Amino acid sequence: MDNIVLCGFMGCGKSTVGRNIARKTGKKFLDMDSYIEKKAGMTVSEIFDKYGESTFRDMEHEACKELSEMKDLIIASGGGAFTFERNVEVFKGKDTIVLLDVPLGVIKYRLRNDKTRPLLQRPDRDKAMQELYDKRLPLYTNAADIIVSGKNTPIKTAFSVIDAVSEYKK
Repeated sequence: MDNIVLCGFMGCGKSTVGRNIARKTGKKFLDMDSYIEKKAGMTVSEIFDKYGESTFRDMEHEACKELSEMKDLIIASGGGAFTFERNVEVFKGKDTIVLLDVPLGVIKYRLRNDKTRPLLQRPDRDKAMQELYDKRLPLYTNAADIIVSGKNTPIKTAFSVIDAVSEYKK
């Protein structure tokens, strides 16, 4: 429906960059995890704790279906959303999926004080991040219509995404 859907690893800047793209394009910004939290009446961490990851992933898939039917959105997907082919299929062909590609070292630095992400609340955090990153990056790359470096400032990255999407749609 002509949405721009940002995908990538947690901490790559999807929400921050997405808000900047929305400001520059006049489209509405929507964070998928916040959308799920609002519908569920609890945080992602609470959903994981109370119902488990599987239930969260089903809620995430429902959110993908609902958001793909809306128009003129900038959507920041959850970090795991595009690791599931069923979510990619919902958006593929009608929305533009953009991977914000950020090296793991930069992500680790950005998330160094994060206490909110359920998949990182463990003693072997660095190892877990490396394993998740290595597993997820090929899936993100396969899902994406466009890949944009997310190493720059959020505003520079936003302009890069806007330019890349414009070129892609030509």
